Amino acid sequence: MRFFFLLMLLAGAVLGIGYPFVIQNFSGKEIGSWRVYERGSGFHPIETKLSAADVPVRVLVDMTSIGAPRLTNERTVLTITAATGGRTVLAETLNFVDAAPRADSPQSGERVYRDDGGVISDASDGPYVFTVGPGDAEGIEMKSVDLILRAGAASYDERAQPLGFALMGIGFIGFVLALRRGGHPPNPNSQPPRSRWGRGAGGRS
Repeated sequence: MRFFFLLMLLAGAVLGIGYPFVIQNFSGKEIGSWRVYERGSGFHPIETKLSAADVPVRVLVDMTSIGAPRLTNERTVLTITAATGGRTVLAETLNFVDAAPRADSPQSGERVYRDDGGVISDASDGPYVFTVGPGDAEGIEMKSVDLILRAGAASYDERAQPLGFALMGIGFIGFVLALRRGGHPPNPNSQPPRSRWGRGAGGRS
């Protein structure tokens, strides 16, 4: 049973953590990356061409911060919109709460946080304007912000992550209980040695 629950725990980790990470960061091909914010010069929109062959287009945002910012679900760090032909096709708020930071440089202490800005599932040939701006979060020192677009990005099933977390919880609890019930087999060396004298000693009378 221990092996069964361990497999369940591992399967839950793959489904709940590994699968969304791979779909978000590695599916499809990169269209390009643009610097939309630089410390000292502020935010500026970028324009690029998309085509119907690119859909679905995943929008990712990398924020390089100075130090470790305090991130919460209640505060928006950045906002992002995408528009074409006078209509808005994407509007999202980013808080980077679920982002796993990576070190930009071991010496600088800067960290890069990536958040998912959503997917453009219906694109026509033409120019698209992406605008990234500040949210209402305070005390976050940003060095730079980059916009990344990926074409042909797969979309993951929203039910996968909750199911994965549930499997992880069941697998972990079951594995711990199986360990407790199994206990440890008795050590034969812990038994006292048989007496060499008296009845049952097996010696000559």
